[in-house]
Amino acid sequence: MPKRHREQHRTGRIGWLRAAVLGANDGIVSTASLLVGVAAAQGARSEVLVAGVAGLVAGAMSMAAGEYVSVSSQADTEKADLSRERQELEADVGLEQEELAAIYESRGLDSVLASQVAEQLMAHDALGAHARDELGISEMLTARPVQAAFASAGAFALGAAMPLLTVVVAPGTRLVSVVFGNSLIFLVVLGVLAARAGGAPVMRSALRVAFWGALAMGLTAAVGALFGTVV
Repeated sequence: MPKRHREQHRTGRIGWLRAAVLGANDGIVSTASLLVGVAAAQGARSEVLVAGVAGLVAGAMSMAAGEYVSVSSQADTEKADLSRERQELEADVGLEQEELAAIYESRGLDSVLASQVAEQLMAHDALGAHARDELGISEMLTARPVQAAFASAGAFALGAAMPLLTVVVAPGTRLVSVVFGNSLIFLVVLGVLAARAGGAPVMRSALRVAFWGALAMGLTAAVGALFGTVV
């Protein structure tokens, strides 16, 4: 008997990968921008560090809360749809089977085969078949609020810690340029890792995060310099 080939797909990583990449990216960009802005306003190293730590804590909690609320809303919608589908199956299973067969027929199966497939899948797991093929809900892609919240907060804190450590070791006279340059390197590395994990083009991902990070830090540095001069 030939061996079964098990393909490796990256779709199952979408939930945690999205939250982790978004969190780490925001952690680097927002914290580095805050640090650069305060440093450009002639803030002392201690003031820059305090602002950075406060930004790390506030940002991590904000990311966790935002992800949890957002993904919980998605989960609530999925549960409501599944509950409605369960009621429809109890009310008229024959009509639901015809509906499922019509879906398969629209995807290219002939009517006889579509009916057979719908009948066999519903005999095995009627709600699962409708959730997957009618509603587009699968166990692999289902919303997981707690997982998304922890992944996002942890990734944000990790990302924010990188520019913070740079402030500790950077020369006081070159604080802005060192934090700016190192943070760009961190963003490029993050873009490369995210692209490899998700199977996306590496160069495009790296350039995308580097561009937006540089823009954010540049604007914040300009505001900080202006504020420091005026005040």
